[in-house]
Amino acid sequence: MSKLKITNARRKQRVRLAVRRNAGGRPRLSVFRSSKHIYAQVIDDHKGVTLASASSLEKPLRDGGNTGANIDAAKAVGKLLAERAVKNGVKEVIFDRGSYLYHGRVKALADAARESGLSF
Repeated sequence: MSKLKITNARRKQRVRLAVRRNAGGRPRLSVFRSSKHIYAQVIDDHKGVTLASASSLEKPLRDGGNTGANIDAAKAVGKLLAERAVKNGVKEVIFDRGSYLYHGRVKALADAARESGLSF
């Protein structure tokens, strides 16, 4: 296994442990990104259901000219996710960035979600 894979696996394990410790019954906002798109979900781990989701693959975001590989698309996904979550009655979440650094697209998504009504 390469050193990068080991580093990412350790970071993911460390973040997930912190999320579990600090959840306090709140749903989890999970982020996944690829080189071309970004995805986010609000998940209730106790019930095992997804409460809200958004991605840069959705038609309204693709029509706006966002490819998903930039910060503007991440902001749009964060705003859309927060609107859907608030509509479903979720206002407080815990942020799960997985193995990704809190930088760039991940940070932009988190900031847009905060601005649109989610608190974490």
